[in-house]
Amino acid sequence: MASTNLTFANTAEHRAWLGTQSKLPGGFSVGTTAFAFTPVEAPKPSRMTLTLLKLDEPTSDFAAMFTQNAFPGAPVIIGRERLGVPSLGAVIINNKVSNVCAPRGVESAEAVCAALGAQLGLEPSQVLPSSTGVIGWQIPTAAMIAALPAAAASLQADTILPAAEGIMTTDLYPKIRSVQIGLGRIVGIVKGAGMVEPNLATMLGFILTDIAIPREVLRALLRDAVGTSFNRISIDSDTSTSDTVALISSGKITGIDPVEFATGLRQVCQDLAEDVVRNGEGVRHVIRVSLSGAPDDAFATRLGRAIVNAPLFKCAVAGNDPNVGRLVQAIGRHLGHNAPAFDVSGTRITIGGLLIFNDGIFNLDPAKEIALTDHFRAAELYASAPDAGGVFHAPVDYPPHEKSVEIGIHLGDGPGAATVLGGDLTHEYVTENADYRS
Repeated sequence: MASTNLTFANTAEHRAWLGTQSKLPGGFSVGTTAFAFTPVEAPKPSRMTLTLLKLDEPTSDFAAMFTQNAFPGAPVIIGRERLGVPSLGAVIINNKVSNVCAPRGVESAEAVCAALGAQLGLEPSQVLPSSTGVIGWQIPTAAMIAALPAAAASLQADTILPAAEGIMTTDLYPKIRSVQIGLGRIVGIVKGAGMVEPNLATMLGFILTDIAIPREVLRALLRDAVGTSFNRISIDSDTSTSDTVALISSGKITGIDPVEFATGLRQVCQDLAEDVVRNGEGVRHVIRVSLSGAPDDAFATRLGRAIVNAPLFKCAVAGNDPNVGRLVQAIGRHLGHNAPAFDVSGTRITIGGLLIFNDGIFNLDPAKEIALTDHFRAAELYASAPDAGGVFHAPVDYPPHEKSVEIGIHLGDGPGAATVLGGDLTHEYVTENADYRS
């Protein structure tokens, strides 16, 4: 998905590059503040960051898409209602607590929106709430309201970087992508590391633009962009209860071709989606599955998702072991269960450009095995090793490169195609999720 192959030698280089992406579009400002609190459900000190995205003037041109999880968070419930309001003036985001199925969740989120609205001169309905973090806990409503003046006081119109950092939870680093179209800009941020197989969104994503695009066109373009980006990634096959992606236009720049805008939006979404996978919890290899010759795009997408979610193949990739049998069984399992009449005789599979399966027969030899292992190692983001206590943690807080384990699958003569991204399954992933709330 990414249009480049960026490399970074260290955190400072990555931060410098983020600075080149982070200029805010006209008509927006962002601010953050952090405070200590004690969760009711787990009485031990914790810390929350509030992130504020504010428009200079409320806009009628905004779009959002949300999780299909049957137990959505209170902000998602409210967000769906906000799609019907005439205008939007601000977004308030908190990390640490996702406000999902918590007592008085909707009431608490609306109280925060009302307090922020009163401070900014907005109606409560003009504020969109968004939350991420531990599921089941209550948000510290009083503490959040008390922190709003500090968030408002920190508002600045130069860079979106503080917001990209503020929405992080287990993310190793902030994620920002942008494009310039004439005098206008599209700038997006995203957080997401685990519990990622989005349905209509990513975990939390916010895309700001000063390019004037009418509301209904904006919403259609967001649906299209999400369909080929956030809906084609998976880290662990789990769909979050809080998945949200919002697109907001300040309308400051007119005369931009909507087709050109759509191309830029698609690029920003695809690059952010790949960033989410590359920064997935414990991910050491990104797996890119490019499918063609399927009956339709949806068929190809479903098969690609089945491959990047196959546990045994994910483990093989983590160990730099090109166990192609695990790949073929994952393909065969999905097709056998979901499309038993599909003719697999024309299936052709490559890894790193090397043919490994054709006409129902593996095409392997010792030299190819070595080349496949080298391809896996070249795509590794960092080497796995335990710390002094025997616990596995990622040793980097930046993306060293944008290489992937490249898998090509040609199924037949159909018009369907898709590219699906996923990650491997590592010690680090298990470590992170075994004590996520600790």
